[in-house]
Amino acid sequence: MRPVLYVLTFLAVIALGFWAYRENYATQSALKEVQTLQRQIVGLREGLALQRAEWAYLNRPDRLRDLATANFDRLGLLPMEPGQFGTPAQIAYPRSTFPEIDLPVDIQGALDLTEEGL
Repeated sequence: MRPVLYVLTFLAVIALGFWAYRENYATQSALKEVQTLQRQIVGLREGLALQRAEWAYLNRPDRLRDLATANFDRLGLLPMEPGQFGTPAQIAYPRSTFPEIDLPVDIQGALDLTEEGL
């Protein structure tokens, strides 16, 4: 009985060693993939920061003013002035219309307005 137990224990140790070997390499592979993804994320964030800086540079008010002046004949753009804006009181909101009640409404029962009924 003991030799069978020794053989089974030996096989279990070999199986666990093989499992640990595979898990170690799978973990190392996953870590390499994570590092690759993190490098890609850093690169994309740097690219996004560069594009935001370029967008801010291209949207400078003096540059846009010069472009609007240079292309006035074609675009007809005028500079904005405070008088072009309105106040909230000047907004015409649509009136809400409630449907008319065509049929009379019958109320059954009595409404008890005494203090005990409240």
